[in-house]
Amino acid sequence: MSRSALELTPKRAEIADAALRIIESRGIAALTTSALASELGVSSGAPFRHFANREEILEAVVQRVEDLILTTFPPETEPPLDRIQNLLRARAQVVGGHRGIGRLMFSEQFVLALPEPAAARLRAVVARTRAFLLEALVQAQQEGAIRADLTPKALASVTFGLLMQLVHAQAAGQGQAGDAEEACATLRTLFHPPAAL
Repeated sequence: MSRSALELTPKRAEIADAALRIIESRGIAALTTSALASELGVSSGAPFRHFANREEILEAVVQRVEDLILTTFPPETEPPLDRIQNLLRARAQVVGGHRGIGRLMFSEQFVLALPEPAAARLRAVVARTRAFLLEALVQAQQEGAIRADLTPKALASVTFGLLMQLVHAQAAGQGQAGDAEEACATLRTLFHPPAAL
C-alpha cells in the first residue's frame, strides 16, 4: 500500500476530521467548500490555504482514515486469538469515534468520488485486515488454540464478516457499548473445538 505524498499536518488533519464529520452526517455529496468552512467555523477560502483543491482534501481524508485504522492493528507479538479480539475492540472504538470512516468504507458512492489512488489505498486497508485475520487464524490453528475441522480461510471469512457488521453498526450509530465484547465471545465459541460425539 503506497502512502500519499501529502503531508498530514495538524491543521490538515483537523480539516480532514471536519470533512469526515460532514461525510458521516450528510454524505460525500455534501462535502462542499462552504460546508467544510462552516464545519470549521472559517471563511470558505480558508481550507485552501492548506490544500490546493478538493482532490487534495479527499486525499487527506483517506490518509486520516488510514492513520486511524492502522492504530487498530495489535502487535504481532500478542497471541493470535488476543490479536483478533483486540483488533475487533480497537476497530469498533475508532469507528465509533469517527463514524465517517465507516460511511466512507462501506459506500460505493464515496469510493467513486475519491481519486483512484486514494480509493486503492482504502481497498488496501481492507485487504490488510483480511490478511491480518487469516495469518492470526493460521497461527492459532497451528498452535492448537482453535478448532481444526474448518479451514483458516473459512474462519477468516466469518471473522471478517463479524468485524464488518460490528464496524457497520458503529458507523450507523447503532452500536452498543457491549457489542465488541459480544463479538469476541461469539468468536471464542466459534473457534472452540467441537465436542467429541
